[in-house]
Amino acid sequence: MFQIIGIVLLFGLVFGSYIMTGGNMGVILHAAPHEMMAIGGAGVASFLISNSMTVIKGCASGMGKIFGGPSWKAADYRDLLSLLFMLTKTMKSKGVIALESHIENPHDSSIFSRYPKIMKDHFAIDFICDTLRMMTMNLEDPHQVEDAMEKQLEKHHHEALHPAHAIQSLADALPALGIVAAVLGVIKTMGSITEPPEVLGEMIGSALVGTFLGVFLAYGLVAPFASRLTGVVEEDGAFYKIIQSVLVAHLHGNAAQISVEIGRGSVPSASQPSFAELEQALSEVPAAG
Repeated sequence: MFQIIGIVLLFGLVFGSYIMTGGNMGVILHAAPHEMMAIGGAGVASFLISNSMTVIKGCASGMGKIFGGPSWKAADYRDLLSLLFMLTKTMKSKGVIALESHIENPHDSSIFSRYPKIMKDHFAIDFICDTLRMMTMNLEDPHQVEDAMEKQLEKHHHEALHPAHAIQSLADALPALGIVAAVLGVIKTMGSITEPPEVLGEMIGSALVGTFLGVFLAYGLVAPFASRLTGVVEEDGAFYKIIQSVLVAHLHGNAAQISVEIGRGSVPSASQPSFAELEQALSEVPAAG
């Protein structure tokens, strides 16, 4: 919502101030199509040259994140803590071997199936199951497990940020591409140097529209999109840090309730459940089985 409001304000205030000071929109509207063809076309071409298909697809899905915000809401964090509570409680009461059937076939698990949205996140499920699988192989040193999980998180986070970096690179290129379009306009103008001043003035004005559009698109739209996507990826990354916090806390010998309370501290403030809310959610969790 705020992104749409921001875009409306951006166009309204920039072009509104231009019109209020006597600017002629006809010059911009006349020049915009072919200037955008040069700037936008060159931008898209350079974007395709510099990025893999995986990153390009990530940018397309990233546009939904820019306007939709983080994937995980307050209820999802409560569900994650409840899921981890069930897993750690089962490990405490029956041992990690009792979880083998759940981690080998999470889609058939009575524990995992209670949380369908989390089940749709393949990395979250694999991250939990792979870590628990390490524990079944007697890797119970909290520091080794934490280090292994940290490397997985760093890899995932680095890859998740590729689309934001690609969009930022496009933003960095647009002002220069705007200058390219403007220079072409100046070359055209110099080829018509014998024309009357009013004709030359219109041609120079059209050329400068290219510089304007390059800078306007870069710093008004594309760079803010990259910044917003980076923020969303950072916040969504906290979801996986909670998994690490809870499972490492469990390996340090903490009770299940203490482990998830440690994980609660890693929840982003805007979505963090209170102690009472978490206690209520955990009270609704079925007995370990």
